[in-house]
Amino acid sequence: MAEVPHLPVLRFGRAYDSLDKFEVKDHRTGELKAVVSSVNAGVVRRDMSNIAAARAALNRFTCTQLIELSAKAGELFLNGTLPLGDGGHTQSADDYVRTLSATSGLPHVMVRRNMAKIHYALTHMGEVLNGLSRGLDLSILDRGYGEQFGTRLSFFPTCGALGLVMPSNSPAVNSLWLPAIALKTPVLIKPGKEEPWTPCRLIQAFIAAGVPAEAFGFYPTDHEGAAAILNSCGRALVFGDKSTTDQYANDPAIQIHGPGWSKILIGEDCIENWRDYLDVMVSAISDNGGRSCINASAVVVPRYGAEIADALARSLGPVQPARSEDPEAKLSGFANPKMADFIDAQIEEGLKTPGVVDATAKHRTGPRKLEFAGGVYLRPTIVQCDSFAHPLANREFLCPYASVVTCAQSEMLGQIGYTLACTAITRDEGFIKQLEAFPHIERLNIGPVSTMQISWDQPHEGNMFEFLWQRRSIERAW
Repeated sequence: MAEVPHLPVLRFGRAYDSLDKFEVKDHRTGELKAVVSSVNAGVVRRDMSNIAAARAALNRFTCTQLIELSAKAGELFLNGTLPLGDGGHTQSADDYVRTLSATSGLPHVMVRRNMAKIHYALTHMGEVLNGLSRGLDLSILDRGYGEQFGTRLSFFPTCGALGLVMPSNSPAVNSLWLPAIALKTPVLIKPGKEEPWTPCRLIQAFIAAGVPAEAFGFYPTDHEGAAAILNSCGRALVFGDKSTTDQYANDPAIQIHGPGWSKILIGEDCIENWRDYLDVMVSAISDNGGRSCINASAVVVPRYGAEIADALARSLGPVQPARSEDPEAKLSGFANPKMADFIDAQIEEGLKTPGVVDATAKHRTGPRKLEFAGGVYLRPTIVQCDSFAHPLANREFLCPYASVVTCAQSEMLGQIGYTLACTAITRDEGFIKQLEAFPHIERLNIGPVSTMQISWDQPHEGNMFEFLWQRRSIERAW
């Protein structure tokens, strides 16, 4: 049997073989796919002394040069054969797809769609930064000061490095940290336990493109080590459930990426034509296996709740698991079957509370949770709730799930709460103005646009430019 890759810790460009290791296995067969070195919080904290050298390595380049290198990295990530670990192993793009699918449960077609999103972000980095910086001449960052828009401008970096505590559910979330490199900011990454592959491949793509290896830290670690990354870098992103992200909610140096509770709202003026928007609703709920924070987890309507729930259930209820290589696969397996058990139990418990109907029950043959080809899957669930007071009305799960909630248009904004991505299907300019002024929506789509559609040149969940660089006043007499 061929030797499996060993993924070392990357300590600002230096590979480190740790005594502590963990295994990454195929979620269906249990086949060993990699052995990963892991370090404790003490190693992470000790390596913080190297941040200045890592930033200095990036400062040898202009932002424009790093944008060009990002584009090269994008092509290598999408198509190249790159080093994998420290034993002479390499990984082609097809190898990456197969391996990530095997350990994460995502079918090949979804892995490739996530790859395409990452590739787009890297190869359009100039446009991304132009949007995030509002057209700033990035050479001002190279010099530290300059003039533009008829005024003197100066910016300084807010941190030594960007710390990242990444999830395992969707590789495209790695696109959120990609602008950091072009913005001359080193990154320290704690990968998700079942998904070290995307951070590893991105780091190797950047290095192969010409970005200094010193700019990258790859630190598989435990909870204490993750906390060290979050608290030591100066700026950080953390991904996780509400219990994980709540502890950092009041720290402006840490950008939290937890549940999105994304929603579709249909206004009074468009509700009679709800059937015209059924495809948008279905895709918003089910794309990427329902695993994204921008998947719609609630559809809010002034009436026809039962009819809309039934139509969604008729479309999604019959969906079955498929083999990972099937191009029509719509569901993801669970690398941790206990998570599937937990979600299934949470839904079943919620269905015991009055005021809810499982609309998918009559359109689904067999159970919600099932085994297929050695993997564990959750089939789609659509519930109809009488109000937002129901415990299943504003929930988000790692599978295609959505509630359909009846709520008067005049009460919607008072009920929906925080919403990462909101699609409002309405032409009512008064309602649109209320939506535009509502402070708890991060991304707003007006009209039948899927919540899954994002624009890279607009902030998705926080503005990475403003997070990593801060403007200062400046006067120069010399």
